Amino acid sequence: MSNIVVDDKLIAKLEKLSSLKIEDENKDKIKKDISQMLEFINNLNEVDVSGVEAYVNPISGGTLLRDDIAISSKEISDSILKNAPKSEDNHFVVPKIIE
Repeated sequence: MSNIVVDDKLIAKLEKLSSLKIEDENKDKIKKDISQMLEFINNLNEVDVSGVEAYVNPISGGTLLRDDIAISSKEISDSILKNAPKSEDNHFVVPKIIE
């Protein structure tokens, strides 16, 4: 089983890291959902795939790629940053997460 305990302390930490407010009436459902996700992942970790060759891409011939061309647009930046809780000098300002 997973060694992560999904409790009120974890939910509070996730709220802080995501800058989201989770209403009290939703916290039990979220704890249950996260527990189910962790259980599913734990089940996947138990599957023996030692004899299975990795299958990278279902498209014959590889992945279709495009050139990566940087586009700088003040309109796009302003549009994105207007939704940020806090921004400064055309960047997102986020809380320190490394303790």
